[in-house]
Amino acid sequence: MERLKNFPINFFSIILGLTGFTLALQRSETFLHNPIKVSSIILALTILIFLVILIIYFLKTVKFRSEVLKEFNHPIKLSFFPTISISFIMLSVALVKIDFTISKILWIVGTIGQLLLTLKIISIWIQHTHFEILHMNPAWFIPAVGNILVPISGVDFFSSEISWFFFSIGFFFWIILMVIFFNRIIFHHPLPERLLPTLFILIAPPAVGFISYFKISGEINDFSKILYYYALFLTLLLFFQIKMFGKIKFYFSWWAYSFPLSAITIATILMFHQTQFDFFSYLSIALLIILTFVIGIIFYKTVIAIKNKEVCVEE
Repeated sequence: MERLKNFPINFFSIILGLTGFTLALQRSETFLHNPIKVSSIILALTILIFLVILIIYFLKTVKFRSEVLKEFNHPIKLSFFPTISISFIMLSVALVKIDFTISKILWIVGTIGQLLLTLKIISIWIQHTHFEILHMNPAWFIPAVGNILVPISGVDFFSSEISWFFFSIGFFFWIILMVIFFNRIIFHHPLPERLLPTLFILIAPPAVGFISYFKISGEINDFSKILYYYALFLTLLLFFQIKMFGKIKFYFSWWAYSFPLSAITIATILMFHQTQFDFFSYLSIALLIILTFVIGIIFYKTVIAIKNKEVCVEE
C-alpha cells in the first residue's frame, strides 16, 4: 500500500518512450525496409504496460487522492500529468493503420484530455504563488509537445483546422518556454543531476513539430526544414555532452532520453523518404541503433530498480 501511495506520475514517461520506439520501428520497416519486423511485438508490450500503469495510477487516485493533488501542485511534477493524455495520442498514432476506430477513440480521449490539462496548467502558471525560476526545467515543455502531437493522427480523423489549432498552441508556447529556459540555464544555477536527462526533451518540440507540420501541409518546405535542422542541432549539442550524461547514475528521469530520440529518428526517416538524400538514410539507421540501445538499457535499469524496490518510495 505504501508503494501505491508513492507511485509517481512520471511512470507514464515509459509509455512515451516505448510508443516512440514502436513508431520509429514502424517507420523503419516501411521506409528503410528494415527486415527485422518487431514493431507489433513492442506495440503489444507497450499497450499492456500502459494498461497496468493506468490502472495503478487510477487506484492511487481513488485511495490516495491527497498524494495525487500534492503531485499536481508540485512545480516540477505538474508538467508530467500531460504524459497521460500524450500516451493516448501516441498510441492512436501507432494504431491508426492497424485499427482505425480504436485509434480514433484514443485520439479523441487524448486530445480532449490534452486541451483540458493545457488550460489548467497554464492557468496555474499564471496564478502561481510558489513557483521560482529554478523550478523551470525541460519537463515544462511536455504540455507544449502534447499539443504539437495532436495533428499527426488528427488530420486522418477530422478537419485540419482542429490540427492547426493544437499545433499553434504547442508551437507558440514552445517558443516562449525556450526563451525562459535559456534564461534559467545560463544565468541561474545548473540543473540538479537527477533532472539533467530531461535536457533531451528540448529535442522533442521541433522534431515532433516537423513531423506534425508535414502531416498538416503534406510537404517539406522551408519552415519545416528549419524545425528539422534545429532539432538535429539540439541532438548534436546534447551528444556533445556525452561525458556529462555518462556520469549520471540511474534515475527514473532517464526515460527522458527515449521519446526525444524517437522523435528525431522518425523525423530523419521522414526526411529521407521525402528527399531521397542518402545521408538521411545512413543517419536514420545510426539513430535507430542508438535508440534501440538506449531503450534496452533504460528498460533493463527500470526493471532492476522495480525489483530492488528503488522506485515508488517516498522522496
